[in-house]
Amino acid sequence: MVETTHKAADTFPRLLERHARLRPAHPAFREKHLGIWQTTPWAEVENQVKLLACGLAALGFRRGMNLAVVGDNRPRLYWAMAAAQSLGGVAVPLYQDAPAVDMAYVLENAEIDFAVVEDQEQVDKLLEIRASVPGLSHIVYDDGRGLRNYTQPGVHSFESVQVLGQVHDRDHPQFFQQQVNAGSTDDIAVILYTSGTTGKPKGVCHSHAAMIATGRTLIEFDQVTADDEVLCYLPLAWVGDFLYSYALSNIAGFCLNCPESPATVGSDLREIGPSYYFGPPRIYENILTQVMIRIEDASAIKRAMFHYFMRVARRVGLKLLDKQGGVGIVDRLLYAVGELLVYGPLKNVLGLSRIRVAYTGGEAIGPDLFDFYRSIGINLKQLYGMTETCVTVCMQRSGDVKLDTVGKPMKGVEVHIADSGEVLVRSPGLMIGYYKKPEETAEAIDDHGYFHTGDAGFFDTDGHLKIIDRAKDVGKMADGTLFAPKYIENKLKFFPFIKEAVAFGDGRASCNAFINIDMEAVGNWAERRNLPYSGYTDLASQPAVYDLIAECVQKVNADLAHDDLLSGSQIHRFLILHKELDPDDDELTRTRKVRRRFIAEKYAILIDALYAGRQRQFIETQVKFEDGRQGKISADLEIRDASTFSATRKAA
Repeated sequence: MVETTHKAADTFPRLLERHARLRPAHPAFREKHLGIWQTTPWAEVENQVKLLACGLAALGFRRGMNLAVVGDNRPRLYWAMAAAQSLGGVAVPLYQDAPAVDMAYVLENAEIDFAVVEDQEQVDKLLEIRASVPGLSHIVYDDGRGLRNYTQPGVHSFESVQVLGQVHDRDHPQFFQQQVNAGSTDDIAVILYTSGTTGKPKGVCHSHAAMIATGRTLIEFDQVTADDEVLCYLPLAWVGDFLYSYALSNIAGFCLNCPESPATVGSDLREIGPSYYFGPPRIYENILTQVMIRIEDASAIKRAMFHYFMRVARRVGLKLLDKQGGVGIVDRLLYAVGELLVYGPLKNVLGLSRIRVAYTGGEAIGPDLFDFYRSIGINLKQLYGMTETCVTVCMQRSGDVKLDTVGKPMKGVEVHIADSGEVLVRSPGLMIGYYKKPEETAEAIDDHGYFHTGDAGFFDTDGHLKIIDRAKDVGKMADGTLFAPKYIENKLKFFPFIKEAVAFGDGRASCNAFINIDMEAVGNWAERRNLPYSGYTDLASQPAVYDLIAECVQKVNADLAHDDLLSGSQIHRFLILHKELDPDDDELTRTRKVRRRFIAEKYAILIDALYAGRQRQFIETQVKFEDGRQGKISADLEIRDASTFSATRKAA
């Protein structure tokens, strides 16, 4: 494309135009297809976006329309977002694992006319619900496998739309450039739907200006350059992927690497060796679970070596990472040997050996989990934000990292703690508003321009923000002591055998918990002990598994006993749920956040049993299967008492 104006690169299409001009041959995307990495340079990306945009225009896509994007991380789906924005439209990514009925709500709410999807699975979903979404007139698919005989009107292959685009561009050679030039930095660039923890998802409208301003702040903060490498594996619909993949790539010019499939992310991560990495705590928990499974399967000598050098890492690793003093020559030598024998090979196997900076956010991460990664030399830092603020509110600076905080406010961001303890935020990255919800927008953003996050927190003496929990979830035990369920749940989830946990205790005399075991970790543990099982429900009910989880709960309680604020929140009783908490059953959001109130209502009979002192409780639960069918799972659940400890105040 020949730039015909001097407009600033202040929209995503104009940023793309700039990279195509300044670094035409520099890799913009890599996609692993059939085991081979395919590279697309910036100049070719611009051409692909241009052809798709012109093709969409030929089909009737116009300025102000919304384009749904559904699928795993694929270059063409990112290009679809760019094409919509080039035409003055709005990208609306959806969670690819959502069932059709959930998609129907978003498609209807966002007034979707056009959708670009990955494959047959997503096409089938949209065709199933098209009758209830009358505006959905065109569905464009990337992967044509299984779609050859589809004759439904409005279903197009990506290639056929680009062929239309070639004709349209030939007949209207100035059209695409005119559309790009007509875009305004204040236009809505994307609508990202919230996870819907407490109700129906809301569409968060973000302008080009907000996303680009936030992205530039991040690039300055961590010196991100065009030579960085990022693996795109997070859901397209999550604000973390849009900001850290799409937005930062368009601003800095680095390459986005798309894995072959969700199942190959681990191996693809090792091959790419990204330098910049972002993931929610669950990703880091999963990685650590894999590590611990491998260690348990290793020989006695290797296990002993691993645990010895991990003790060395916990003792001196954080000081070395942050370049602090006080580490003796012997410990430095031991850590160097650990790097050679344990830490280095471990990071290489995990694909994290080239990591310059890694972040986690979305929810609180367990301090022990955080400490593990940093102690082996991975510069993992926490950030705080939400969809409505373009994520970035507070971030930890290298060398100034605390395990229990999320850092200091970012450049241009104002954070205020209300009298109620709620965290309020005002920043350049603040949303325009909720789509078609002016009343809820007015409720979320006050007259002074502060967004009410719904989180409870405070600043420590060093100016670091510490988030306690969701304000609505923080409560008090019957004796008046603080109850913060997420804090307790995160401590439980540090153990590789525990996948999810839900703690209860607000207004009650004791804290009790539901626990989901990690099927892979506990299954591996059971197989090594020759314990037969037929599935999740059977494995979760085994007495030996209850003993295993009881040990984890006991360790959490021992740790809580030393916490001045939360020693009264030790877990007194627990049970292992007979099924995994699942987004399809509305128990978790698509970003795997616990829908606490829904779970409390759905499993009220189990909560009553916990607090009534019963030793067993029968329950029958309705579930949704992957093919859309519904069924029931029943079990007679054991309820265990947990070991608790007397409160011990920390030394001053």
